[in-house]
Amino acid sequence: MATDRSVDRSDVTLYIEGEPDADPDAMPEIDEIIENFLLLDEWDDRYRYLIELGRELAPLADAAHNDLNKVQGCASQVWLDTAVRPNGAGGPVLTFVGDSDAHIVRGLIAVLLAMYSGKSAKDILGIDAIAQFEKMGLREHLTPQRSNGFRSMVERIRSDAQKALMSTA
Repeated sequence: MATDRSVDRSDVTLYIEGEPDADPDAMPEIDEIIENFLLLDEWDDRYRYLIELGRELAPLADAAHNDLNKVQGCASQVWLDTAVRPNGAGGPVLTFVGDSDAHIVRGLIAVLLAMYSGKSAKDILGIDAIAQFEKMGLREHLTPQRSNGFRSMVERIRSDAQKALMSTA
């Protein structure tokens, strides 16, 4: 006899509310994303949540889909556009937007933007994205190519932060 093993999650808010092209400031903070990942027991649910995060990314301008913004080392096509603004004694602040031709990678970009975008270059260099990635249980469920791509995106963001710091020195 088959039994229904589905779990009623209606009392837990795990998914992003709003329209797919919602205000990028409405994206969840990294702590909320991590908490949601930890609440989701099944990889299928985490996978769907990651894809949903990617759908919430602000669109990347067509002009930003260029070779300069393309992240090397990713199996999928990935673009990250970086804006740097001075912040006095606090050092430069970096804001990122990104895009990919793969749904799961767009979700990974959303996680990275939640971690890094809008932070000072000094703070960016102090964030261990790989540890956060592992804390969410993503590493064991993504292909080695996706994990390597994630690392390539992190390296690119850190490199941009380092360049921003050097330009203000």
